[in-house]
Amino acid sequence: MLHPAENIITVRAPAKLNLYLHVTGRRVDGYHELDSLIVFTELHDEITVAPQDCLTLQESGPFGDHLRRDPSDNIVLQAASLLATLAGLRAKAKISLYKALPIAAGLGGGSADAAAALRALCRLWLIDPKKEELETLALSLGADVPVCLKGLAAHVGGIGEVLKPLSQPLPRVPLVLVNPGVPLPTQLVYGLLRAPYAPPRPLNALPKDTNELSRSLAQRNNDLSQPARKLCPVIDDVLAALSSSEGCNLARLSGSGPTCFGLFTDTDVAEAAASRISALRADWWVKPTHCVGDITSLD
Repeated sequence: MLHPAENIITVRAPAKLNLYLHVTGRRVDGYHELDSLIVFTELHDEITVAPQDCLTLQESGPFGDHLRRDPSDNIVLQAASLLATLAGLRAKAKISLYKALPIAAGLGGGSADAAAALRALCRLWLIDPKKEELETLALSLGADVPVCLKGLAAHVGGIGEVLKPLSQPLPRVPLVLVNPGVPLPTQLVYGLLRAPYAPPRPLNALPKDTNELSRSLAQRNNDLSQPARKLCPVIDDVLAALSSSEGCNLARLSGSGPTCFGLFTDTDVAEAAASRISALRADWWVKPTHCVGDITSLD
């Protein structure tokens, strides 16, 4: 979004979900290889960039105060600095991040923010890096950044760099997302993961019907679920709350958690379930939403 009469650009950074996640191996450098189906949701953060003589980042929103304040450890500022270096520019921009998604939640929020910053700054700085160079930069920031940068629902392999966008439109599946308010760093979850690893089992054909999609996903797993639940036992309560909700076809942990999602039969049922869970656990973050196959549809 380009604001009228001003060189101010706003880009949405949608939450991602791992509808399933298989860890297929571990490389000698310690990185884990994945087989996962990643989609996006209508819930999102927002990145706004504007001209400025230096590089700054201002955070706001419900979770803005939860971000790390060390600039050297902030993925959005890292993305901006690396992009400027790639383009041979001095990093100059006023970056504003509206943080609506929970931190360390398994929703790829930081990765989505970094990807949104890359897209916005390319437009602000009027640069068009080579696709391969930008993809390499994105992967250096994190395994989820490449798919967030592409912005399409996709099968993901390798350590996050092998992307195969879905060959047909994604059903607009009603969802409920629930986060218990306990940050769960990804590296801690992977640290408890042990072999043997699962072989890849990609969905070669994505069902268009929500019920069929749920049945196909039920034959797959999130291999990070067991270590995540060991570190954060409240995940069991979240999954139980979703599973017991009327109309929930499937309840599963997303990514490394602790956010869980439920796939529902229709929007009204999903919204009713979200209201019920919110009433029972006012301290949890509970949101009804939908799957999105292409994040450009949100702009």
